[in-house]
Amino acid sequence: MIVVSDATPIISFLKINRLDILGKLFGEVLLPEAVYEELTSNQAFLEEAEQVKSCEFFKRVSVSNSNAVGMLMRITGLDLGESEAIVYSDENKSDLLIVDEVRARHVATTMKLRITGTIGILIAANENGLLNKEEALACAEILRMSKRHISETLLNSFIENLK
Repeated sequence: MIVVSDATPIISFLKINRLDILGKLFGEVLLPEAVYEELTSNQAFLEEAEQVKSCEFFKRVSVSNSNAVGMLMRITGLDLGESEAIVYSDENKSDLLIVDEVRARHVATTMKLRITGTIGILIAANENGLLNKEEALACAEILRMSKRHISETLLNSFIENLK
């Protein structure tokens, strides 16, 4: 299974201290170069950067078509990481793109890419017995308290889908 991620979901899983869920669900998660750099180069988050660097199931990958990345950025206003994640997913026929930002999700969906986000992964973790309902709810609460945007509609759907 080819799974590609943008930075925001990885940051969310760092915030809840559950990067392990990604490895357990997917085995390997591909991070395009710009996504990897975003996650590992900020001096204010050295501890988190080390977690990403030492995570065995993350694999750093390069996009083949940098022109497509530049064009996607100009046309959509997406950032470099989001654009690389979408282009890499498209050119490698990924099975899943993990992305949270609304505009990036819209672009990816328009391109017929299969997507999920942080909340979708928390639901999958619950369905696969990696998180019980209380743990999943606690994760969502930590994300909300750390200023990760989760709409009321998404939160209600999340709660309804938990076992």
